[in-house]
Amino acid sequence: MLALEAEPGSAVEISALDIVLWGVLPYVMVVVLVGGLIWRYKYDQFGWTTRSSQLYESRLLRIASPLFHFGLLAVIAGHFFGLVIPMAWTQAVGMSQEFYHFNALLVGGIAGVGTLGGIILLIYRRRTTGPVFMATTKNDKTMYVVLTGAIVFGLWTTLASVFEGEHGHNYRETVAPWFRSLFIFQPDIAAMAAAPFSFHLHTLVGMALFVIWPFTRLVHAFTAPFHYLFRPYIVYRSRDRDRDGSRAGAAATRSSGTAARRGWSAVGTRDRDTRNR
Repeated sequence: MLALEAEPGSAVEISALDIVLWGVLPYVMVVVLVGGLIWRYKYDQFGWTTRSSQLYESRLLRIASPLFHFGLLAVIAGHFFGLVIPMAWTQAVGMSQEFYHFNALLVGGIAGVGTLGGIILLIYRRRTTGPVFMATTKNDKTMYVVLTGAIVFGLWTTLASVFEGEHGHNYRETVAPWFRSLFIFQPDIAAMAAAPFSFHLHTLVGMALFVIWPFTRLVHAFTAPFHYLFRPYIVYRSRDRDRDGSRAGAAATRSSGTAARRGWSAVGTRDRDTRNR
């Protein structure tokens, strides 16, 4: 056993298990995550998909999918704000710990409940809709278990903080410094070892989720089609031709006297051209 200081004036006993869990395992997780993504992209590009089941059932999906995804985005934003931004920075701009704690619990609670509700609806839909359940693999079932576990344990830590009030554990003094220390390859094992068991469990399940991530349908998150937000509308060109043999779209462009942008030429249809004559 090693005795290291997690906070000034306090000492935490560090075991060999702590060294493995908080000093070695995070880097193993990163290696598997990055290596798995490279392997998947190189050898399984056709499998890099969500395997959408929207054609089988869409009523529940229209509710569950946005609820889960938007809730998850809020959860990720909350984790980034709480783990990456040091407590000294928020205090420097005049944000008290009490104000931060209240907003973190409020927003985090709402986001966590929304995400959990979304994943429960998705699992219910997958289990009760015959064709969707038939398309569910063992890989999918494992992914749902680990993902749901990460959400439940994360919500558990949030609710525990609510009931403990001002006596609750401040993860910004333990988990957050440990998380940031990983990026400079000097893991603060003592800080993480000082955190309660609930945070240990949530962190371990979260790392397990990232380990299996490249080998499940969750891989689609790394190729989210954000370019869809900026692409032009789909242009359908007609194959109909005018009497002189030119395309209807080109004729409409000449008659208007304006130069159409490439890919945005007007498209003529037979009924519309007949009405305009």
